[in-house]
Amino acid sequence: MRVNVIGCSPAWPNPGGAQSGYLVEEDGRRLLLDCGPGVLPRLRRTEPWPRIDAIVITHFHLDHWGDVVPWAFGGLFGAGREVEPPELWLPRGGREIIHGLDPVLYANAILELFPVREYEEKTPFVAAGFELVAYRMLHYALESYGLRVMDGSRTLAYSADSAPCEGLIELARDAHLFLCEATLAQPEPGIRGHLTADEALDAFATAGAHRFVVIHRPDELPLPDGVERAYDGLELDV
Repeated sequence: MRVNVIGCSPAWPNPGGAQSGYLVEEDGRRLLLDCGPGVLPRLRRTEPWPRIDAIVITHFHLDHWGDVVPWAFGGLFGAGREVEPPELWLPRGGREIIHGLDPVLYANAILELFPVREYEEKTPFVAAGFELVAYRMLHYALESYGLRVMDGSRTLAYSADSAPCEGLIELARDAHLFLCEATLAQPEPGIRGHLTADEALDAFATAGAHRFVVIHRPDELPLPDGVERAYDGLELDV
């Protein structure tokens, strides 16, 4: 199982960066975790239109799903018309959320193009031949999930966006690779939604994961020496 970091910027893009998108590949199977702005054109650098088996969206902040909209336009009217669309997995209630955005985003194009599925918290599901389990993260008041991806022998944990919480530890427990956000320089006051680097490292140590790579971090914020940091185009073996 290999992960290609398509984009790993936080809610504001790093210079020249795409926002959240992580391509998991094994034996020809291709699973995209999140699809933020900039991910679709990055994928199109290597093929006229992406051939992906499934996309899984963790939550409805734009930096994690924004490029699903142009993907639908291209699939219905443009270069993707001859390419079978991937399954689109959304958190529970996702169809209703997308339908509600139709007046401003023409979002019903998403429902027209993609075979849409919805997942439930802690209920295993299969996408692109991988087994996934979604764990609820603490991300302000929004329903948001981290994803645990398994191929039968290796486990990837992807935090998406989260403040410190028990679900983050469950997600990463004994994972071979933990992609963990660390957006903040200092803890936020009030309702939390993100991690500092120290909090992310604490989660890694508590969960007992094998390898730790920081994602969703502004370029201007340093990391402690020896901590791996994702960048667009990075390839990681799980």
